[in-house]
Parts: sequence; structure tokens; C-alpha cells
Amino acid sequence: MAVFAPLLAPHSPIDQTLRDKLLPPAWMLGGKDKYFLGTDAFGRDILSRLIYGARVSLIVALLALTVGGGVGLAIGIVAGYVGGAVDSILMRLVDAAFTFPAILFALLLAVTMGQGLGTLVIAISLLLWATFARVIRGEVLALRQRDFVALAKVRGCSSLRIMLTHILPNVLNTFMVLVTLNIGVVIIAEATLSFLGAGIPPPTPTWGLMISEGRGRIAEAWWVALIPGIAITLLVLSVNLFGDWLRDRLDPRLRQL
Repeated sequence: MAVFAPLLAPHSPIDQTLRDKLLPPAWMLGGKDKYFLGTDAFGRDILSRLIYGARVSLIVALLALTVGGGVGLAIGIVAGYVGGAVDSILMRLVDAAFTFPAILFALLLAVTMGQGLGTLVIAISLLLWATFARVIRGEVLALRQRDFVALAKVRGCSSLRIMLTHILPNVLNTFMVLVTLNIGVVIIAEATLSFLGAGIPPPTPTWGLMISEGRGRIAEAWWVALIPGIAITLLVLSVNLFGDWLRDRLDPRLRQL
């Protein structure tokens, strides 16, 4: 749906038609068929904005998971394989990242850098990388004791080569499960930051911005805020269920149960 937004959306997500403002969904009294989910305070089609907002969420998730997940993957492999002082230092950074409020940092970024996609991606990446690093490190601690790693050392392989050719392929399943399970985290984070004004600026539609714009009219036009809220809930639930299924499929220990 998000990829084909220009083809699926019945209207432009930013065009304003003030004579049609705050129209209820088509199935309610006063609604119009051409605005199936109603309109907002500027007469913009809710369905079209919902579809385009999904595309924004997809782009943010892809970039944030690539950056944050990639950094966490690299740090987790290095910390788990090298060990010693390197492991201790990197894990203290991970602990510090967990204690720092990422939402507050995102608001500070919005003030200093301005609203935009870059601010969102940086803020959410900082929220994600520590989780990836800690989980991947745990996997690597077990892998480095395996026979194939010991054999690679006997053959004279460098630590870098062992990490790239022996450790990395064996943690990719875990990495992909983490990516899937954290899509929901990214979506909620993007919606929260947009709601607080630290996301992508108007008129670009995002689900968090739609909720923020509709919260002041929840009594008279509930659909403006409630519909994107339902969309966020359903999408997060769907990706979490898929992540659980993928984890069960990729983890041989769970397949045996």
C-alpha cells in the first residue's frame, strides 16, 4: 500500500478543500462517498493522507533500521568476539544509551537541526542500536566457542576475516528477527515524535501528525485522530505477529518444541 501510494490514494494528501472540511466517513450521516474515511479541518482526504503516511513510516523504518541496526550489529560482533576491555567499553556505551531518553534527544535535535527526515532517522537510530548490540553480542559470545571458529584461528585467519566470514553469517537470522520485531518500535517512535512536533513538518502527512492535528477536535470529529491511531495499532500488531512467526521459523530450538 505504501509503495503504490500515488496509485491507491483517491485524492492528493495535501490539497485543501475548505468547503468539505470535517466531513465524517462515508457511512455516517453527512459523509460523502468520495471521502470514504472523511476529511480533516482543512478538507483533506483522511484515506489519502493515511496511505501517504504509511509510505513515510516505511521510509523512516527502512532508514532507521538500516542505520541503527547496522551500527548495533557491528558493535555487537566486535564486543562479543574481541572481548576484554573492548567489550567492557562498548557495553558501558550500550548501558549509557539505554539510560538516555531518546525522545528528549530527538526534541533537542529538532530544535538544533530543524524538523525533517534526517532528524527522525538519527533520533530513532539512537533508540535502536543498543538493543541490537546487546542481543548480537550474546549470540557472538556463544559462537566464538564453536569448533569452526577455533579451526579458522588454527588456519591463521585474522580476527576481521573471522568476524566477517564466520561470525556475521551466523548472526544474520537473529538480526533479521530483530529488524522485524523493531519495525513496530520505529512506527510508534515516528508517530510519537511527529505528535510532539519533532518529526517531518507539515504538509507532508504522517500518522503521528494526523493524530496531533485531530486531538483538539476529538469530540466533534473523532475520525481525524482515531483512524490513524487505529492504523498504527493494527500495523504494529501485524508486524509483531510476523516477527514472532519469523523467530519461531528461524530458531531451530523453537522449531523442535
